[in-house]
Parts: sequence; structure tokens; C-alpha cells
Amino acid sequence: MADSLRRLVNSSSFSLLQQKLESWYKDYHVISCDQNLNRCCELVELTSKIQGQLFSILNQTAREGGHYAGVETLKTRLLPWLGTCFTMASSSVSPDTSLNLIQDSLEKDRKIHELTASHESDRLKMETELCSSRIQLDSVKQSLVDAQLALDDTKNKSATTLLATEDEILQLRAELRSAQDQVELYKRKLDVFDDYERQVRMLRDEVSILTAEKTVLQERLVRSRSPSPLPRRSRASSPLRSESPTRAQLTNSARHARLVSRFSDLYATERLEAQSLLRRYIDDLETVQRIIFIAAVESFQAAKLAFRQFKLRVRKTLGPSHFGPETLEDAVMDYIVRNLDLYDVQASVNDVINAMNVNPRISFPAEVDFVLISSFTRETCRIAFAMQTLDPPLDLAFSTDGELYNDIKYRRSYDSEFTAPLVVYHVWPALVEDDVIIVKGEAVTRRGALVKSASWRSRSRSSSPVRSRSGSPTRTLSSLNRSLSPERLTISRL
Repeated sequence: MADSLRRLVNSSSFSLLQQKLESWYKDYHVISCDQNLNRCCELVELTSKIQGQLFSILNQTAREGGHYAGVETLKTRLLPWLGTCFTMASSSVSPDTSLNLIQDSLEKDRKIHELTASHESDRLKMETELCSSRIQLDSVKQSLVDAQLALDDTKNKSATTLLATEDEILQLRAELRSAQDQVELYKRKLDVFDDYERQVRMLRDEVSILTAEKTVLQERLVRSRSPSPLPRRSRASSPLRSESPTRAQLTNSARHARLVSRFSDLYATERLEAQSLLRRYIDDLETVQRIIFIAAVESFQAAKLAFRQFKLRVRKTLGPSHFGPETLEDAVMDYIVRNLDLYDVQASVNDVINAMNVNPRISFPAEVDFVLISSFTRETCRIAFAMQTLDPPLDLAFSTDGELYNDIKYRRSYDSEFTAPLVVYHVWPALVEDDVIIVKGEAVTRRGALVKSASWRSRSRSSSPVRSRSGSPTRTLSSLNRSLSPERLTISRL
């Protein structure tokens, strides 16, 4: 049987049968009917030869198995198949169906072989990964052993270090104190260096301003020396008016950028310092943030009021003696820009503290005074006063508790509810220019903002009665006279 099966395999009869079928399929519509019949008969003959060889192999296999071996298979497989061959006309399975079944069987065999090959490759990969994992595990174990040895060595060294003498410990403490003193010295030097840098920036601004003024004066000098083409009568009748800008107008953009940057630094630095200072006495973060926000708003209000009063005094002083190409308003603004140091900022700080003392929305312990954040209030008043000299001036946006949250106007704090539509309280105000937000503020949004705000205000009124605080230091007579009488500096600088 084995020899017959080997001969059948070596003859490749099925491959030849497949080739002839494919060739006949390609030439079916080209050749004649007789040729098609001849090819079909040739395939039938080849199929019968293959079936004859298979029957001979079947006979030999059954003979080798003995009298009773294979009987059940012949009954269940061969005899029913022979019966269906003789009743093929009445069978429900068509030749196409049988071919499809054969193709499905071949396709399933092919998939089984592919799956077997893929499973074998996966098994090989898993074995390779397992070997690599074992190698890594061995290396990790070795690393753990090394780490344990290093730890033991470190413990031994630490035990040796703990045996240091008392003199060495005292020496280390002395070195620590000297290092701390040096750190404090370096901090003071750093503060002095920051002051120097601030002064250098101010001097550079002054140099740029003076350079621009020099250029304008040179242009005026050149225009005054050049002969005018107009007749004398026309020059006499035309007013002495110059189109050259003043110092305030020349430096408006630079001052605008510097003040906006300083406002951002005030939020990022001075506000946090004031907040950390108040947190030493007040545990509630919301109360601290409300105090700082109200201090910023009141500082802007006090600075704007002081600017209007200062502007009226300067206009009253410069009005009788004013002459020149610029208008009186330009001369007043230019004088204020040149003499910002005449602003009595301490008076505004006192006004802010007084306003905060009677503000019903602030609740604080009795031992805390708003003088603690006077440095923050003073710097905010200076920035707000300088912002009023810009064209157009900068101001804070209107804000109130319980207002509708505006993403253009504010950004939410980290502890806000990001789906809440109303503002509970404000952390920092927004900066506006001609009703346009140029620097966003910060607000806290939570649900039920109106109810919480009303309950917080009622609790503040009930828990914080009006206290009598020590009055803020009053201004000296000399500073009052200097702020009220700028004629002397007007004469010397103009």
C-alpha cells in the first residue's frame, strides 16, 4: 500500500487534473464544442484512473487490516457514497455544491495549517520572552543582593558616623549658624541688587525719554532756523502752535506696557506675600482673599480721587503762567508724569485703611489690623495713580458678588466649580482700557452663589462689629504743604 500511495503522490495526478481544469476554463469560450467535449472526456478518464488507483489502495489497505478491520468504515463511508453515485440524478446535492464543499474543506484545512503555524510561532516567541524574563529576574535578584550589601555598608558607615565627638557636633552647629548668617547677608544683597536693577530700568527709561525729547528739540531748532516761505503778515496772524508731542505722549506706550506688567507682578508676587502674611492670623482663605481684593479695589478708588485732586491743583497753579506750543491740559499731564514722586501715597493708604475698617463684607479677628498689608496697599496706589496718567487711563472692571461669570473677564480659581454660572467672591480684579479687558481677573464660582454671598455678608455683619482702631499716622505739615503747593518745583523744572 505504501508503494502505491508513494507512486500516486509522485505522479502528481491531482495537480495535473487542476492544471487541465484551469486550462479548459480559460479556453472554454474560444475553442469549439468538439474540443470542449474532448477535454471533458480527457478529464473524466484522468479522474477514473485516479479513482482506480485509490480503489486499489483501498483494497490493499483493507487486506492488510485483516478480515474484520475497516468494516465499519466501509459501511458508513464507502457504501453510502456508492449508493449516492447511482442516484445522483435524484440527489439534492448538485455538482457545484459538492465542489463548494470540497473548496470549503480545502480552505478550512489551509486555515488549520496557518493557525497551527501561527500558534507554533507564538509558542516560540513566548518561550523566548520567558527566557529573557528569567534572565532579567536573575539580574534583578543580583541587583537586590548588591543593594542589600550596599545598605549594610551604609548602615555600618552610619553607625560609625554616629560615634562623632561632641566637639565636632558643636563645630558643625557653629558652621551652620555662620552659613545661615551668610544666607541672610546674601538675601539682603539680593534685595539691594533688585533695587539697583529697578533704578537702572528707571534710568534707562529716563535716557530714552530724554533722547526722544532731544530729537524733538533738534527738529524744532532746525524748523526755527529755516526761513519760512510765508509772508510776515501771515506768520504774525498764525498762532504759535507746534505739532510735537509732549513727554507724556512720547512715553505713553512705554509706560503703558510697564504698568500692565507691574500690575501682573503685583498679582503674582505682592498679593501672595500679603496673603501669606494674613494667613498667620486668619485661618479662612476666603476671608483673606476677600480682604486683599477689597484692598486692591479701594486702592484704585483712593488713587483716582487723589489724581483728580492733584490734577486740579496743578492746573490751578500752571494756569496763570502757562504759555507755549502745547495746551494747558497737555502741560498739566506732562507735569504730573514728571513729578509722580509728589503723590502723597501715605494719605491714600490711610484712606484705604479707613474705608476697609467700615466695609461690612470683611470679617477678621480682633488682633489683626489692615496696617499689616499697608505695603501691598501702597504699591497698588502707586500703580493706580500712574495708570491715570495714561491716554486712555486704565481702571478696574466693575465687579460684584453673585454676578454672572464671564470667561473674557475672569479666570476660575483652582477650587471653583467649573460648571457653576455665578461668582461667589473675587480673588483679583480685571484691568480694563476703554471698556476692553486687557488683563483677566480671578474669581471663585460655586453653585448657590447668591445664597452663600448673602449668608456670608450677614455672618460678617453679626460677627464683626465696628471696632475702633488706632488711627493711621497723620501726614506731617511739610508733606502736606509739599503736596498742596507744587509752585516751587514748577518754577525749578519748567
